[in-house]
Amino acid sequence: MPVNPKQFLQIGGAILLILGIVGFLGVFNDTKGAFYLTMGENVAHTVLGIVALIASVQLKDAQAQKWLVVLVGIVALFFGVYTLAVPASPQPNTFGVANLENPADLVLHLVVGLWALYAALMGKSEA
Repeated sequence: MPVNPKQFLQIGGAILLILGIVGFLGVFNDTKGAFYLTMGENVAHTVLGIVALIASVQLKDAQAQKWLVVLVGIVALFFGVYTLAVPASPQPNTFGVANLENPADLVLHLVVGLWALYAALMGKSEA
């Protein structure tokens, strides 16, 4: 099922917004859990989710959507790779804002990054 940039912004934006809201509710605030979200991550996920949803509707140019999704993919892959470099660092270990030391963060960011790049570069254009 190929996904295009607009669909990525819609689906990914909804997922990020939900993840941010669930994070604010404290569902992932156990520092010993397999998946731990800091306040910085909750804010980032919520803001990025809202921006993605707005861009999916307001950004009419398919090329602009494509390059926005490429940017999302690159940033997500950066944080996935960065997670590999900081596992022994004290919290918060990502620019003093977030905690990216658990394997779930690595997997999440790598999957999102690869999905975004696939949607932008290999997905079918919107009809």
